[in-house]
Amino acid sequence: MPLMLEKSETHKASRAVIYARVSSTKQTTRGDGLNSQITRCREYAKYKGYEIVEVFQDDSSGSLTERPGMQALLKFLRSKRSDPHVVIIDDISRLARGIEAHLALRSAISGAGGLLESPSIEFGEDSDSQLVENLLAAVSQHQRQKNGEQTKNRMIARASNGYWVFHAPLGYKFEKVGGHSKLLVRHEPMASAIRQALEGFASGRFETQAEVLRFFESLPHFPRDSRGIIRHQRIRDILTNPIYAGMVEIPNWNIPRREGHHEALISYQDFLKIQERLTNKAKVPVRKNVAEDFPLRGFVTCGDCGTILTSCWAKGRTRKYPYYHCPTKGCESYGKSIRRDVLEGEFEALLGQLSPSRNLYEIAYSMFKDAWDQQLTFLKAQIQEMEKKRSELDAQITQLLDRIVQATSNAVISAYESRIQQLEADKLLLEEKIKSAGKPQKPFEESFRTAMQFLSNPAKLWHSGNLGHKKTVLKLTFADRLPYTRNKGFRTARPSLPFQVIQELKESLEGDFASKGNMARRGRFELPTPRFVVWCSIQLSYRRLVCRLGL
Repeated sequence: MPLMLEKSETHKASRAVIYARVSSTKQTTRGDGLNSQITRCREYAKYKGYEIVEVFQDDSSGSLTERPGMQALLKFLRSKRSDPHVVIIDDISRLARGIEAHLALRSAISGAGGLLESPSIEFGEDSDSQLVENLLAAVSQHQRQKNGEQTKNRMIARASNGYWVFHAPLGYKFEKVGGHSKLLVRHEPMASAIRQALEGFASGRFETQAEVLRFFESLPHFPRDSRGIIRHQRIRDILTNPIYAGMVEIPNWNIPRREGHHEALISYQDFLKIQERLTNKAKVPVRKNVAEDFPLRGFVTCGDCGTILTSCWAKGRTRKYPYYHCPTKGCESYGKSIRRDVLEGEFEALLGQLSPSRNLYEIAYSMFKDAWDQQLTFLKAQIQEMEKKRSELDAQITQLLDRIVQATSNAVISAYESRIQQLEADKLLLEEKIKSAGKPQKPFEESFRTAMQFLSNPAKLWHSGNLGHKKTVLKLTFADRLPYTRNKGFRTARPSLPFQVIQELKESLEGDFASKGNMARRGRFELPTPRFVVWCSIQLSYRRLVCRLGL
């Protein structure tokens, strides 16, 4: 039974207000804490004969004094100073959970003309009553601090086990999963959008953070701030957050990076590529005003001096005309414009020359299939080497831990701990490589179909009209920038590796392979590289196929 106080003889107030508080908004929506407090206060007011005229509520921490509900209560009391009201609280902890906050609010309520009462404690002005009140306020503060310490310790322990314990980052949400309690899971469509942005930045599809920002600006469902703007800091936070690579890391709690239990949006290798790109010198972002009009800008160089061609719109009598030109003073081509339709027309013709014939396509299919199988065999051998390396890392970590136990110098211990963290990071990267090595994300037929659709006709993707597609064509088709000379056209272009293989295969079918004497090239012999292994497999497959077809 709650302690019911007799009506105080020190005042004759007949009206009262109720103040109720819970610690968070979550307690307001999940639970009945506020209603329980209000019900108990109403019962007390009925017993005392008070008329309840207002109810004030808060969902803030008890350590704070600036609360909306409390400020509204004080304003109400000041407006009724001529008619003092009793302020009823369920318990002293509902007023505050800190001795300083309690004393401040107690003084503010009294100064506004309020008379504090509770069914749990008697607020008096004598020394004994004040001692009890202060002791209860101190105990309430101790409970709040103890709860905070216990909560933090539980969060640290859970984070150490590989679980994220803070608000779900963008692209994730918390769900209850068997064996894990609450676990981060993908939150679509944002998860796919963030994955596309991260992989695009890692691969170079997005050259700068500004391009990543513009990508997110094109998505209507990407969250903006109160002014409808996506800040650059948010892009930086996404690019540098290891949570998207399936890792958990909390430096403030001395929890080094470790593998988490949630699903990663990108590989750890891609995450490290992103960090490496962020630490390199920033590149000039693509300018919005010319990117759409001049897709070859930044990729074509002057054939005379090697400088990247720039572009502009030249104003004529009736309209504007698009041109590319060399910006280098002293160059033979300086100040001489190249019409956009001429340069881009010759580029499209160059793309057309890279398209293989149907017979070449079928031969390439067989060759790439053999190369695929050869590479899988090669990767299995790599897995064995990586597992051996992982065992060596485990041995080094164990050795360093033994040394820490024996060490007495703080500097030596700190050095050992730093080295262990580095070895743990290397081990994480190695474990990810072991998981992914030898296990293609898609079967050969699906991967081959997608790749060969592009290899068979790169001009088709170029003509799609999408600037992103055009940038992709440039990066996937050619290994270097293209030199262009006025009135002469493009110089010999070096295509990317897939197109080089197709070109050499085409020359082999035409009989040029033997005439070039490519059985052994000039220069010293190199150790086998992945490209060499693939090339040898292609040549063997080609010869078997030629014999089978009778070519």
